[in-house]
Amino acid sequence: MTDFSGLPLVIEAEDLLPCLDSPRLILVDLTSANRYGSGHIPGARFVDPKRTQLGQPPAPGLLPAQADLEKLFGELGHRDDAVYVVYDDEGGGWAGRFIWLLDVIGHKGYHYLNGGIQAWPADKLSTETPEVAGGPVNLHLHGEPTATREYLQSRLGDADLVIWDARGPLEYSGEKVLAARGGHIPGAINFEWTAGMDLNDHLRIRKDIAEVLQNLGITRDKEVITHCQTHHRSGFTYLVAKALGYPRVKGYAGSWGEWGNHPDTPVEV
Repeated sequence: MTDFSGLPLVIEAEDLLPCLDSPRLILVDLTSANRYGSGHIPGARFVDPKRTQLGQPPAPGLLPAQADLEKLFGELGHRDDAVYVVYDDEGGGWAGRFIWLLDVIGHKGYHYLNGGIQAWPADKLSTETPEVAGGPVNLHLHGEPTATREYLQSRLGDADLVIWDARGPLEYSGEKVLAARGGHIPGAINFEWTAGMDLNDHLRIRKDIAEVLQNLGITRDKEVITHCQTHHRSGFTYLVAKALGYPRVKGYAGSWGEWGNHPDTPVEV
């Protein structure tokens, strides 16, 4: 098989192996330069994860400038019929954020390699680096995958909204302060991103994640807006909600870096 028809959003190494020679495949490595250089999936192109963020305080997690995105996707050889497979080495944070970027540019052909490089066979790594594919491409950016601060504030308290806070419990409680103010967005449900991974199975998404989220009240009948400090950790939670088929999922790109530093946002502790 050299195509991806019928495969779910989250795939395994055995799904990807027969597709590595597919002309439609764009394989994106979001580990680190050192990790990539020591061995990556054959044909993968390295993307520094920081290129997926604006990187400017107080909200470094905001979307990069359109020209920077057009340069990045041009280097990857972006085209309308491409199928992206993305992975990292941390269980899906950066990879999930890249999937959010693909949603932002309106591209629907993508998969996440479950567990990332951790779950890839060690004897099937490469150190060959593909050449840069090309120059900038023209992109149309879509607002639907993103919750702005204003949008989130306007929806606080709505019965069909659930806010998934992917930060650690001490950040959520306000004991650990990483902005002008500590605490959490009113009504947000805290489920730390790493709790959604199976630490005994190469950081794959835990098999009971659907039941866990249901019990927490993070349910598919609601609009899910997920965030962390910079929409990096919540890249994973965005990915999980998408993989479970939740129909309304948004990433709050400003995240706590924006919310906790803004003078007019309500905060709970």
